[in-house]
Amino acid sequence: MNALDSLNGELTSAYLYRVIAICETEPRKRRLFEELARDAEQQATHWAEAVRNAGTELAPFRPTLRARLVATLVRLLGARRLTHVLVAMKVRGMSVYTFSPTPQVPSHAEGLPSAHEEVVEHRHTEGGGSLRAAVFGVNDGLVSNASLILGVAGAGTDNATVLLAGVAGMLAGAFSMAAGEYVSVRSQREMYEYQIALEQAELIEYPMEEAEELARIFEARGVAPDEARRNALQLIGDPERALEALTREELGLNPADLGSPYGAAIASFLAFAIGSALPLIPLLLTRGTAALIGTIAVSAAALYAVGAATSLFTGRPAYTGGLRMLALGTVAGMLTFSIGRLLGVSLA
Repeated sequence: MNALDSLNGELTSAYLYRVIAICETEPRKRRLFEELARDAEQQATHWAEAVRNAGTELAPFRPTLRARLVATLVRLLGARRLTHVLVAMKVRGMSVYTFSPTPQVPSHAEGLPSAHEEVVEHRHTEGGGSLRAAVFGVNDGLVSNASLILGVAGAGTDNATVLLAGVAGMLAGAFSMAAGEYVSVRSQREMYEYQIALEQAELIEYPMEEAEELARIFEARGVAPDEARRNALQLIGDPERALEALTREELGLNPADLGSPYGAAIASFLAFAIGSALPLIPLLLTRGTAALIGTIAVSAAALYAVGAATSLFTGRPAYTGGLRMLALGTVAGMLTFSIGRLLGVSLA
């Protein structure tokens, strides 16, 4: 990144910090973003001087269309709902929204959790998210393929055609889900890696300013000023630990767990394939009306089971989630069967 890009980046960050500060109702967070705005403006003067020394004439700063759009969204929705978008815009301090009020400093200072404790807690949360994604991936495959099979069966086609449509639906859906998940996680990981690289460059360029930013984030999250500065200076003294701390505290990221696009794609493929394979089982074992009834029975039982499993995340009784999912699947199946029957008659 050249000096002009760095200058525009710091000015854009300062602009967004001030928008967040104006919208923030909590005094400590508001003060944090006001101070971060001033820091960004001071760093911008450093880059402005470098640009002038290179013989480039500076034009008045004007926020880009993207920055103005993000600012508008912050005003409408608040910064908490836009943490990932703001991180991508080089806005720091997002950990005050994404982590608990007690700062997770990778230090063994008294009263503060260690880096190991934070990583364990983060991975526990990520594990719950993976389980949730698996359950809903199975549900997506089950509902979509059962509906497809019933729609094709409603058109009055033979067992082989229905089975072929079900297998095609399973494979097409699983590959589509895997491709979408790969692109999503890959894009997110590249964005995070880019932001971490920027943070590393800033740490090398002006380490004491980064220490001040880190201390202010600690203060915004309830640490006494003297203790916040002492911990920040301690961290900045070790470049590796400093980058880890800045990544966690300024970006709200765990640098050791940015997500694997391949793992996400494989997990998505398997979850969808498992769900969509269930309605196919009766079609492989029998034919005709018995196969259709079997598909309906297997799908209904699986829908109830998946719905009951969602109670792990909602806290509601298992039977409530099971009945709700069964009702939704029944409506989807009836609609697709009816549409298939109408199209089968009209196209015959």
